Amino acid sequence: MSGIEGVKPFWFFAAEFPGVQFGQLDLKKKLHCWYACFMSNNKTNKELCMQKNSNTKISYCGEKVFIGIDVHKKTYTFSAWCGGMRVKVATVPAENATFITSLKKWFTGASIRSCYEAGFSGFKLHRDLVAAGIDNIVVNPESIEVAANENKTDKRDSNKMGEQLSTGRLRGIYVPTDEEERARLINRTREQFMKERNRTGHRIKSRLFQFGFIDKDDDRVLSEKYLCEIEALDLPQELKYSLGLLMNHWRYLNQQIDYIKTEMKAQSFDDSYNEAIYQSVPGIGDVSARILSNELGDLSKRFNNQGSLFKYVGLTPSEHSSGERQMRGNIDRQGAARLRKVLIECSWRAIDVDGVLKECFDRIASTRGKKRAIVAIARKLLGRIRACFVTKTEYCIGLVA
Repeated sequence: MSGIEGVKPFWFFAAEFPGVQFGQLDLKKKLHCWYACFMSNNKTNKELCMQKNSNTKISYCGEKVFIGIDVHKKTYTFSAWCGGMRVKVATVPAENATFITSLKKWFTGASIRSCYEAGFSGFKLHRDLVAAGIDNIVVNPESIEVAANENKTDKRDSNKMGEQLSTGRLRGIYVPTDEEERARLINRTREQFMKERNRTGHRIKSRLFQFGFIDKDDDRVLSEKYLCEIEALDLPQELKYSLGLLMNHWRYLNQQIDYIKTEMKAQSFDDSYNEAIYQSVPGIGDVSARILSNELGDLSKRFNNQGSLFKYVGLTPSEHSSGERQMRGNIDRQGAARLRKVLIECSWRAIDVDGVLKECFDRIASTRGKKRAIVAIARKLLGRIRACFVTKTEYCIGLVA
């Protein structure tokens, strides 16, 4: 404190705060008293209100309250912002009805707007909040601003969402209806089963290679014919038993995938309009059409322009430009990966049918390579599909656009 003694004499504090009785206090206590007076003079009305008797209830009538929610399986951590400052932070049980009732009790009379990240929890919380009159949005986790090297906690995450929502820096993603979300379960379950089938096939071939029954260059895809060839081999008892279990599992998954494909075919009859347009596109078959229809629906209704559609799917090129120099690189890959995969597969088949797409592919591939060329074709094909929905016509092969 010796370095502070010469900064301001005692009479300065007495003159600046005449209502404070300093008396014979030592300098350290005088400084503490002055600092408390200084801070109280600079607090906002809401801060002063919050420091009053805890029995005094703060009124939020006519206020706008912004709430960021960090959703977990068992708990919700939320941060509430009002008037540019955080007014409440809490962790509550993940029970939607109780949580919504508490929010309305804590912020009675306020206009409440909330948000949380899209993820494992789906959209049940969103629908419950909206049904209770709370304006909620679901945001893409990639759109939340994060400081470099910042520690991650539930309170920090909810606080960032609440603050950025209060300043208008967050935008909501498209929330499907309950019917649309259920329809997606069919093709997404098929996708999970196919991944598990492929994984099981790799395990079977790994066992065979481990004991020298197949060559390292054996790149055949597992099929029923291949399984019959394996069963005909003279294998040790332990290996035969292990492979038998894996092959039974592979056959079960393959059977379930066929059942799901039949269900997807039946599902297409209830969505005949979208199904007809998607299947008119070269390279798109029954399964691909159903996946695109369930995930994207009518492109003219859901997306206002091609840019928003390309961004959703992740076919927008990344950019790193400065000054007069403009550089565009690979696609940003921030959209729906499952849709990009389907579109790429369809594009490889489409260039064999549509001569205009083939000509465009060859021109780009000659300078940029085949991989980048097929991504460009997928982007062009998706734009053409949207044009079909806008004009309410089926795809026209060979049309230059």
